[in-house]
Amino acid sequence: MTENPHIDYLLRLGDSTLILGQRLSEWCGHGPVLEEDIALGNIALDLIGQSRLLLSHAGSLMQPAQTEDQLAYFREQFGFRNFTMLELPNSGLEKGQQQRDYAFTICRNFLFSAYMVLLWQALAASLDRQLAAIAEKAVKEARYHLRHSSDWMLRFGDGTEESHRRAQQALNALLPYTHEFFSADAVEQQMADAGIAIAGASLRAAWEEQVRGTLQDATLEWPPQWADSQFRSSGKSGRHSEHFGFLLAEMQSLARAHPEAIW
Repeated sequence: MTENPHIDYLLRLGDSTLILGQRLSEWCGHGPVLEEDIALGNIALDLIGQSRLLLSHAGSLMQPAQTEDQLAYFREQFGFRNFTMLELPNSGLEKGQQQRDYAFTICRNFLFSAYMVLLWQALAASLDRQLAAIAEKAVKEARYHLRHSSDWMLRFGDGTEESHRRAQQALNALLPYTHEFFSADAVEQQMADAGIAIAGASLRAAWEEQVRGTLQDATLEWPPQWADSQFRSSGKSGRHSEHFGFLLAEMQSLARAHPEAIW
C-alpha cells in the first residue's frame, strides 16, 4: 500500500478492471459460440481501457511518475489492489487453471457489473474531475456488461436442469467474495470524506435489490448462508488468492522478457 490514499483508491479501481479484463481475455478463441467469443473479447477490451485510464491517472500522482505499463507489468503480486473475486480462474474453484466454466464467468461478470454500474454512477460526481470523467465513460460500458450478463443469468437459471445447476453452483461459490465490495477501510473512508470516492457500503442495498431481482426472474436461489458468512476476501488490501500468481506470471511474462521493447 502506498502512503497516498488517493493513489491507493485509484489502483483498486484500475487493478480490478485490469484483472477481470485479463481473465475474460482467456476466453478468446474458446467461447461457447462465436458471438459470445466476440462479446467477451469486447467486454475485456472495455475493462482494460478503463484500467489504462485509471492506472495512468494513479501513476501521474506518484513520485516519480509511473506509466500504466509500469504499473501493470512491473509491480509484484502484493502491490495489486483488485477484488479477489476477479482473479479466480474461469474454471471455478474446484477445477484446474486451464478448464473453463461459462456459468462461473458469467455469474462473476453479473455480480461485479451490478456493483460497478452503481459505483461509476456515484463516482461521476467525484471532486477528482479526472476520475469523474472516467466514471462518466465507464458507466455506459458497465451498463452493457450488466445487461449481457443478466440476460445469460436468465438463460442459465430458467434453462435446462444442467444450466440451472451450474449457475446456482457458481452463485453459491462467488457470493461470499462480494462482501469485499462493501467492506470499509481507512483508504475508502478518507477518500469518501474528501469527496473523491464513495463508501462501498452505501451501495449494498441497491446492489442487492438489483441482484436479487434478476435471480428471482432466473429461478435461482439466494444462498441463505450469505448474510451470516464470516468469510472476507482481502485482495484490495494486497492479500490475494493462490490463483493470482499464475495469472500475473502469464500477464507480465512478455513485458518482463523484453522490458525495453517498443511495439
